[in-house]
Amino acid sequence: ALILLCSSAAAVVVWKWLGKRQIHKKMEEARRTRDEGVKKMAKAVQQFREQVPSVQMDAILSLPLLELTGRLREGSLSPKTVLYTYLEKALEVTQQTNCLRHFIPECEEQLQEIQRQREKGLLYGIPVSIKDHICHKGHLSTCGLVQCLGTVVQEDSVLVKVLKRQGAIPFAMTNVPQSLFNYDCSNPIFGQTLNPFNHQKSPGGSSGGEGALIAGGGSILGIGSDIGGSIRLPSSFCGLCGLKPTAERLSAWHTCLLNVDMCSCPTPVPCALGPMARDVDSLALCMKALLCQEMFRLDPTVPPIPFNEEVYSSSASLRVGYYDTDGYFPLPPCMRRAVQETKEALQAAGHQLVAFSPPRIHYVMTELFLKTFFADGGRAWLDVFTGGIVDPSLQSQVNCCKIPRLGKKLLALILKPLQFLLLLLLKLKNVAMISTCRSVKEMWNHHHEIEAYRTEFIARWRELQLDVVLCPVLGPAFTTGYPGKLLTAISSTMLYNVLNFPAGVVPVSTVTEADEEELKLYQGCCDDPWDRMLKQAVAGAVGLPVAVQCVALPWQEELCLRLMKEVETLSCEK
Repeated sequence: ALILLCSSAAAVVVWKWLGKRQIHKKMEEARRTRDEGVKKMAKAVQQFREQVPSVQMDAILSLPLLELTGRLREGSLSPKTVLYTYLEKALEVTQQTNCLRHFIPECEEQLQEIQRQREKGLLYGIPVSIKDHICHKGHLSTCGLVQCLGTVVQEDSVLVKVLKRQGAIPFAMTNVPQSLFNYDCSNPIFGQTLNPFNHQKSPGGSSGGEGALIAGGGSILGIGSDIGGSIRLPSSFCGLCGLKPTAERLSAWHTCLLNVDMCSCPTPVPCALGPMARDVDSLALCMKALLCQEMFRLDPTVPPIPFNEEVYSSSASLRVGYYDTDGYFPLPPCMRRAVQETKEALQAAGHQLVAFSPPRIHYVMTELFLKTFFADGGRAWLDVFTGGIVDPSLQSQVNCCKIPRLGKKLLALILKPLQFLLLLLLKLKNVAMISTCRSVKEMWNHHHEIEAYRTEFIARWRELQLDVVLCPVLGPAFTTGYPGKLLTAISSTMLYNVLNFPAGVVPVSTVTEADEEELKLYQGCCDDPWDRMLKQAVAGAVGLPVAVQCVALPWQEELCLRLMKEVETLSCEK
């Protein structure tokens, strides 16, 4: 019996070893395929440079999107020249930041296809980068997970089809954090993406590859996704403009292969796809191009609402609600400074500013947002980590989800009496995840609570007769490794995912020496370990971008962009 037991144990060990070996082979193969693709693209770029040595690369890269589209449409620049210029720059940026997951070699075929189209679309000849999990035919959609490495996508996502119909050329897929559930940008397969302005810093996430590539100059327009800040946080960290639309405004069909994918599963806090670029006009043009009959035809669940140019171009004064803290996770001094300076600039420009306070953020964060994703205690999420391969940036969250339900209940019981003193149930991510839905009835109640909160929030908005809201966004860029330890610091962005309001980010300033000095006095809520950790995460950021967030009511993307444009214009005049 003892021999049989030992043999069984040995067999289990060998089986596990073989499984891990197979997983590592898959990961090595994926990296090898990526590296070979980079070499092939570098060779193609070199051949183009030899054929057309007179290309003024810097001049092309410096053109804003609106000017570039004009030059392409009139024929003074060729789509091929623009594509290879951005391919060359993307090669340079990814060498420095590891922002690309894969080049799309079919971009050459799309280049030929747009020249056969009878009408030039709004994005004619524009190279576009897309986030890893937005499906492109013939390529993987990995989400940084081993389980997705063997399945090649059979069909373009609706968004990619519409981009191509409008003349855009998808040329690269960008890196993401493992499982997308992190606002750093690291996974065990393709590694850590770095911020192009400071390689000690994160580009944000989960659209971090997009943030690094665009900020580094290797793409002029990118498509990301956002379920807690995943467009807005990389935009904040990398000094970009990014828009999270109302979730259903753009199609999210065919955006991932995961069983737990937040972009394809029905959830009360939905995922939104949206554009990222260097300026607000680029976002507006992208939205205008995507909100076309082709999208409404391909995805009948998208409301057929074309882009309202009149609202975006209006010069009427706005009634703007504002706040510089939500009272949950106080942000660094430079981010609050940015809101105050922007508020004063808007006031001076003739807009009406009204103090606004979002209700019950502690409740929203713990009972509405985190409970949506960890309703089952995180079991479905844990299932995606094949073979136990977990990126270090996610390890603390994974460990927490592995605590048995009885252990979580005991922790909750012990800590609950202390919450009014220590706010532990409100800020500690490990305890926040304890909140689960224990029955179908409780899940339905949870959905109802989210709808009730939306109603309450809109009622407060309308009481003040607001058009839009100006508020802070998390930043400046965190040092790599810190985002995974501070999940609940994203309250400034996640609020508008719970509400499903359009929200965008605009850079308005940079971190100054005075900001860095003031940070030394930062105590947050109660100078607890998480406040001190935030202080460490953002330290050493002098010169890095500082942004603000602009928000509108659902389906009012054009109004949100209008405020963003006004903020951008005023910040440029400073």
